[in-house]
Amino acid sequence: MTTAVKCLVLDDALNQLQAADGDTRPTSSRLAQLTRAMRAGDEAAYREFHEAYGPRLYRYLLVVAAGNEDAAREALQSTLVRVVRHIKAFTDEEPFWNWLTVLARSAFLDHTRKQRRYFAFLDRFTSHAQTTHLNKGGGDADMQLLGLLEQNLVRLSSEERELVEQKYFQRLSVREI
Repeated sequence: MTTAVKCLVLDDALNQLQAADGDTRPTSSRLAQLTRAMRAGDEAAYREFHEAYGPRLYRYLLVVAAGNEDAAREALQSTLVRVVRHIKAFTDEEPFWNWLTVLARSAFLDHTRKQRRYFAFLDRFTSHAQTTHLNKGGGDADMQLLGLLEQNLVRLSSEERELVEQKYFQRLSVREI
């Protein structure tokens, strides 16, 4: 199933849910008034928009986020900010909802990318911190590792220690050992 078909199926399912909940979406003439008022910065219009479209957008994003409620909430907040920044006048429900879903998907994808970059940064930071920690102390890292190896070799039984020494210090093959 293509992405476009999935979005249409999703939108139909959301429309059915909206109808079952009691449709609070404005009519075409009211939508035109609402979007013009939002464009003018009317706070009451934004409240009405949020009441009419907030739950529907959240449900849409919940599906897009595969049930991840935190990601859906973050994307919804970002979507609402984008609506405030880029609102334009609409007269029909369908193009308005399509525009909102594009904003919502973009917000979700941006959030996902941002989170992925953040976790990649944390991985790089922790690996750098571990490397820095090994290099501290003024000594060579190889000397520190050798010291740790010697400390731990002492803990092994004599047979195990002999096997390790033959393999890694005398460089004998497993067959030779």
